Amino acid sequence: MKNPYTDDFSQAALYLQPKACGWSKRHGKVMAKSEKQKIKILYLMQLLLERTDEEHSVTTRELIDALAGYGIPAERKSIYADIDALIEYGMDIIKIKERPGGYYVASRQFELAELKLLVDAVQASKFITSKKSKELIEKLESLCSSSQAKELHRQVAVTNRNKAINENIYYNVDLIYSAIGKNAKIRFQYFDWNVKKEMELRRDGMYYIVSPWLLTWDDENYYLIAYDDRSRMIRHYRVDKMLRIALLEEKRDGKSRFDDFDLADYSKKTFGMFAGEEETVTLVCQKELTGVMLDRFGKDIVMRQKDEQMIQVRVDVAVSRQFFGWLTGLGALVRIEAPKAVSDAYRSYLSEILDRYAR
Repeated sequence: MKNPYTDDFSQAALYLQPKACGWSKRHGKVMAKSEKQKIKILYLMQLLLERTDEEHSVTTRELIDALAGYGIPAERKSIYADIDALIEYGMDIIKIKERPGGYYVASRQFELAELKLLVDAVQASKFITSKKSKELIEKLESLCSSSQAKELHRQVAVTNRNKAINENIYYNVDLIYSAIGKNAKIRFQYFDWNVKKEMELRRDGMYYIVSPWLLTWDDENYYLIAYDDRSRMIRHYRVDKMLRIALLEEKRDGKSRFDDFDLADYSKKTFGMFAGEEETVTLVCQKELTGVMLDRFGKDIVMRQKDEQMIQVRVDVAVSRQFFGWLTGLGALVRIEAPKAVSDAYRSYLSEILDRYAR
C-alpha cells in the first residue's frame, strides 16, 4: 500500500534535487554570465583605452567580438548604454556617425607628446638603471593606445646612453623619503668605483650617520642633502653610491640650518655637486657671456658693464676643480679678477694641466 507521507515526499524531494533536474548546472551558467556582465563595462573601457586613439577607432561589432573573446556576451544596445555610461563617467569618447561608425578615446590623462617627454627623461637619466628604465617605460606605454606605444618603443630603440649600475637607488630614495617623513636619522655606507669596476667602501666601510633633509636631481644624478653629525655641516651624497641604508630611531639634527636653506642657491654655488670653500668671486668676461652668467648663477647676481666689451660679475661659488674646469671651458673670454687667492689657485690649476702635456 502506498504511503502518502513517505512516497509522495520522496518524489517531491527527488524533483527538488538540483542534480536530478539539472538546475545546479543551469544556475551556475546563469551566475557565471551574471558575474561577467557586472564587469563588462570595465573590459569595454580597457578595450577602448588599449585599441583606440584619434587615428584608430573600433566599431560596435568589433567590441562585441572582443568581449566574446573574454567570455562576455554583449548586444548592441548594451554596448550603446555602456558607452554612454563611460562618457557620463568622464571618458572623452568620440562617436563616429559616418559608416561604418565606431568609437575612439580622444584624450587621456597624458597626451602622446607628454609621454614622449617622460620616456626621453627616463632614458636620459643616468641614475636610472637600464633594467628599471625598461620597466618604467613599459608602464608609460600602458598609458596610451597600443598603436601609440609603438611610437614610444621606437623612440627608446634609438637611444644609447650610459646608465647607473646600482639597482638599489629606488629603494634608497624611498627609504630616504620615509626617514624625512618620520624625522629620523639614517645610516649608510658610501662607495667609489675602482678601475676594475668594483665597489670600494669609503672610510673602510664605516657607516655614515646623517640627518636627511632634501633630495635633489643635479647634473643627471640624485643627491641627498643632509646634516652631517660628524662634521656638523651640510653635506651632499650621491644616492646611487649609498649602500645598506637603514632608518635610526634618533631624531634629525640641523633643523635650524635648513629653516632658510635655498636649494637652488646651493646648487648654483656647487659645481657638479663638488664641495669647496665658499667665496665671493669677481669675474671679468666678454659681454657675449652675459647670458651664460645669468643661466649659471641666476638673475640675482651683481653685474655691471666694465667697458664697451667687458662686464664684471660678482658671484658666490664653492671654489673647486669643477668650478675651475667650468671657467676653462669658457677659455680666454673670462678671467678671475678677485680675490687674488682664488686667481692664484686657478693659475696653479692651469699650470698643472700644462705641465702634464710638457712631459
